[in-house]
Amino acid sequence: EAVRTVAKEFPEVQLDDLLVDASTAHLVRNPERFDVLVATNFYGDIISDLASELSGSLGLAGSIMASDTHCCAQAQHGSAPDIQNQDKANPVSMILSAAMMLAWYAEKHNQPKFLKAADEISRAVDEVLENPATRTPDLGGTCGTKAFAEKVAAAIRS
Repeated sequence: EAVRTVAKEFPEVQLDDLLVDASTAHLVRNPERFDVLVATNFYGDIISDLASELSGSLGLAGSIMASDTHCCAQAQHGSAPDIQNQDKANPVSMILSAAMMLAWYAEKHNQPKFLKAADEISRAVDEVLENPATRTPDLGGTCGTKAFAEKVAAAIRS
């Protein structure tokens, strides 16, 4: 209801109202169809997990919860308590979530240096992921959580 109400203020934006099962089918068949997906928490979790796996791993998707005044970054995949303290988790989701939060802050507070930092973090993640040897086990590599994060930090240009 909220989306339909807001959509009336932006008639130039196309709004498609889909059921969650149809949304997931369209994501698999034609993902470029979507720019933004809006869903309740339960359905959003299903859709975001599917979309993350389509990109290669649940550990690759950044995630923020944002309003006009507040923003919270979180790993898209959750806390993964089954591998806690084992240096196995893929940290990309949390790193990219932090970058997304920096970008949100930059936009909300007109701080281009934070957008530059967010872009540089994302670029460094991409650079490290290009090398199969520096990927985490879920992506076919052997790099642990800490080593991967250190490689990303080292790839950041000031």
